[in-house]
Amino acid sequence: MALLLDLANIFGGLLLAIPLLRRLPSVGDNIGRFADRIARWAWLIGVVALVAGGYYLIVHLISGPHLFHFEVVGIGVGLALLWDRLTGRKPLDGATQGEPSGRALLLAIFGLIAIVVGIQGLFTPN
Repeated sequence: MALLLDLANIFGGLLLAIPLLRRLPSVGDNIGRFADRIARWAWLIGVVALVAGGYYLIVHLISGPHLFHFEVVGIGVGLALLWDRLTGRKPLDGATQGEPSGRALLLAIFGLIAIVVGIQGLFTPN
């Protein structure tokens, strides 16, 4: 279950951070193509992030030592990826062209944080 949360954080963070990652000179195009391939599965990644993050949130609040940042970021990633399905509104209204700014920049930075947290979770024992 922890592996699912970490992978959901990594792939969900990749999908959220793609406006910034496409701007990388050497690897931006390759990352963009990979993100385009997994973009159709964003809803599934969001559901996995919400379920795994919610599970660990409940476990750590009831019996665990304390609340960890892995589950909080996972719940945030899940909400960000499922925002249009939950509310019926797109989280980014036409902000995908040009340089990211405003909410698009905030979501992209949160995506980078989610990638780092997911990688950290892979190397952190439960």
